[in-house]
Amino acid sequence: MASIEVKDTSGNKVKDAELAPAVFDVTPNMSAMHDVVRAQRAAWRGGNANTLTRGKVSGGGKRPWRQKGTGRARQGSNRAPQWIGGGVVFGPHTRSYAMKVPNKVVKLAMRSALSAKLADGELVIVDAFDFEKPSTKQAAAALAALGCEMRTTVIVADDDVNAYLSLRNLPRVNVIPAAEVNTYEVIDNKRLVITMDALARIEEVLA
Repeated sequence: MASIEVKDTSGNKVKDAELAPAVFDVTPNMSAMHDVVRAQRAAWRGGNANTLTRGKVSGGGKRPWRQKGTGRARQGSNRAPQWIGGGVVFGPHTRSYAMKVPNKVVKLAMRSALSAKLADGELVIVDAFDFEKPSTKQAAAALAALGCEMRTTVIVADDDVNAYLSLRNLPRVNVIPAAEVNTYEVIDNKRLVITMDALARIEEVLA
């Protein structure tokens, strides 16, 4: 079973915490992480590009000229694709780019990402952010004391409103509640900071 130091907001060691081996001591599955991150990024795509076919373009109706006798090619509508202002052939239409990933693969990717962060020495466990009221200044000082002055993801308890409001305005800091933890945001950083309450929630779901 892996263990890690638990620090306070001053950067001092408080105690050692035992980490669930089922979550933090697995061999990272690169394929699972790739599939999940790819699915997440695909789901973020708007997919709202849209073009009008000849049946949806306004106008048209009567043919531009009579069928025979003009010497020109016959035309049925001035909203056909070959006309300026006509419909578009094979153009994009509103669609969803969402990809389905099995739930067990999502959890495997999360375990892999957390285990990789621990193995790379990029995981920091903090006892709690005991802010009496929201304070970005105190949050910046706490992260500096923890050695997290680079791009950092902070995972806090769902009900820790003061910590969330204090951390969210800091540059290069991404703060998320424990209920919204995902593989992409776990790996998209140089430091991953987790509070003890959030850690308990994560291990409860993934162990």
